Amino acid sequence: MKVAIGIDLGGTNVKGILLNEMGEVLEKHYIPTSDEGDERWKVNVLEMVNYLKSKSQNQVEIIGMSAPGLANAENSCIAHLPNRLFGLENFVWADYFGTPTLVLNDAHAALMAEAKFGAVKGYKNAILLTLGTGVGGGILINGELYQGLSQMAGHLGHIAINISDDERSILGIPGSLEYALGNYSIEKRSMGKFKSTHELLNAYSENDSFGTWLWLDAVRKLAISMASLINVFSPEIIVLSGGITLAGNLLFEPLQTFIDLYEFRPKGKKTKIEKAHFDDLSGAIGAAAFALVKI
Repeated sequence: MKVAIGIDLGGTNVKGILLNEMGEVLEKHYIPTSDEGDERWKVNVLEMVNYLKSKSQNQVEIIGMSAPGLANAENSCIAHLPNRLFGLENFVWADYFGTPTLVLNDAHAALMAEAKFGAVKGYKNAILLTLGTGVGGGILINGELYQGLSQMAGHLGHIAINISDDERSILGIPGSLEYALGNYSIEKRSMGKFKSTHELLNAYSENDSFGTWLWLDAVRKLAISMASLINVFSPEIIVLSGGITLAGNLLFEPLQTFIDLYEFRPKGKKTKIEKAHFDDLSGAIGAAAFALVKI
């Protein structure tokens, strides 16, 4: 049976798995990234790969890597990631590992995990939204990951909700979905009342008036964005992942109420809304799954 190594290179930890073509995680391992400007993190990744190879009963034919930034057209390296993980840009991992290696943006990898083995399995057209510190995503068209020009497709958090807003996202978009919902902006959006989305959700669950307004306003903007994406891509399913989805019904119940208001449904056809199946290991699983398909 074919096996692949999946690596998720994060700012804090490197997560690694050994995955077979049935989607079974045969081994998993975590080590600190150690991003301290001296490229020690590259050595840590190599140690991870060698460890996982030693645990495999089959020859590892290919490696998949999930990382922040934009991959190049060949998916052999990250071509663009300023100000983080010094030395990552244009570093060709296949030469370093001595094994064919494919590299994906981390949100794209999360989508591939869902498409191959998770909530998107069996669907041809899907969107994944990652809701956490910021808002990212990925797009599946006719069963294939759509990466687009510069491999940047799926930056769905950078669509405009309020073009009159003075705030501009890191991609330069005013009034972005990422600003409306992301954890990074909660202190500013709440005028200092809440330090995190978790605090906001506690206030909402306790019927705090300001907290209720702020949370439902954010969820409404998410629903409008999702309905807009449905109009553009007409997906069969939209999957939500990331830390904010841990809110459970506090998110999904009002979200469905707003989606019911805004989604256009010809002949009653509804786009399915689901929580992602994978969480902590989604990047590693998706990178390995993407690599296995390419063998």
